[in-house]
Amino acid sequence: MSATVYELTRPGAGRLVPQKVPTPGPHQVLVRVQNVGVCASDLPTWANPQPTYPMQLGHEPVGEVIEAGPGIDVPAGSLVGGRIFPSFATYAVADLADLVLIPDGVDPAVALPEPVGCVVEGYRRTPTAPGASVAVVGGGFMGLIMVQLLASSAISDLIVIDPRADARDAATACGAGRVYEPASVPGALRYGMNSRETAGVDVVVEASGSQAGLDLAGDLVRPHGVLSILGYHQGRRQVNLQDWNWKALDVVNAHVRDQRLLREATLAGLRLQQAGRLELQKLVTHRFTADRIDEAFETLRSKPHGFIKSVVDFRSS
Repeated sequence: MSATVYELTRPGAGRLVPQKVPTPGPHQVLVRVQNVGVCASDLPTWANPQPTYPMQLGHEPVGEVIEAGPGIDVPAGSLVGGRIFPSFATYAVADLADLVLIPDGVDPAVALPEPVGCVVEGYRRTPTAPGASVAVVGGGFMGLIMVQLLASSAISDLIVIDPRADARDAATACGAGRVYEPASVPGALRYGMNSRETAGVDVVVEASGSQAGLDLAGDLVRPHGVLSILGYHQGRRQVNLQDWNWKALDVVNAHVRDQRLLREATLAGLRLQQAGRLELQKLVTHRFTADRIDEAFETLRSKPHGFIKSVVDFRSS
C-alpha cells in the first residue's frame, strides 16, 4: 500500500513524504484517513520556528478501519474518529481508548469528532441555570459549536460577540439571539467594580483564546456569575483578579485532558449530530486536498470572508 504523511519542514511550509504503513499493536487499529480538521491549536506550531524539524501534525481525523491489532474487535470498514495523532497522513494508528465509531446518519465529511467532543465536555462543565443569560465571546468554530448547544438549552438570552461581521452572521444562523462587535457591546451588559448599576450576564463563555476576549468576558459576567474559559490560550495572559475576586465569580476551565471524559463527550456530540441537533455542515466552509495543507493553515491564519473551519481530504492521497 502506498502512503504519505505531512511533515512540517520550516515555519509555514511542509511537504508530503512517503509513509511506511504502520502496524497496529495491542488494543490499536490502523485507520485509513479520510478527512482531518485543521485545528487552530496547531497554527502556532505551523507558523512559528520550532526547536526541531521535521514535525508531524493533525489530530482531528475521521477514517476507515483497515486492520485491528490483538485484543480489539472493531470490524474492518468501520468509520471511526477521535483524538488521533499524527493524522495528516494516509494512515494513522489509533488506541482503542481514543476511538469512537461514527454513527449511521452522520456524514463523515463533517463529523470532526475530536473538536466536537472538546466543546461538548466544556458545555457539560459550564453551569447554565434555566432562564440564564449567556454570552459567548468568540464566534470561531469552537464558539459556534457552543452556540448551537446553548441555542437548544433552557436559557433566556444568547449573545455572541466577535469582531468579524461574517462570524456574527454565522452566530445568528446557529441560534444566537443578539450579536455585537466588541466595541458595540451595550454598557448594560458590562459589570465592573466601577459600574455596579449595570446588569451583567449570568454565564460568559470565553471562546476567543485571546487577551482581548478574556478581558471582555471578565467584564461581562455579573457578580456570582460563571466565567467559562473554552478558548485555548497558548501564550501568557493577564486577568483582572481584583475584579474577578470582588465579583465572586465561578471560573471554569472548560478544557478536557481526561481521555475517558473526552471520549464520552465525543460520543455524545456524535449522537447530537445524528439527531440533527448539531449541524456541522454549517461550519465546515473550506476544503483542501492533502497536497494543500499549507494553504489550509494559511486560510486559517488569514480568515477570508466566510471562513469558519478548514478540512483536509486525504481520500485521494
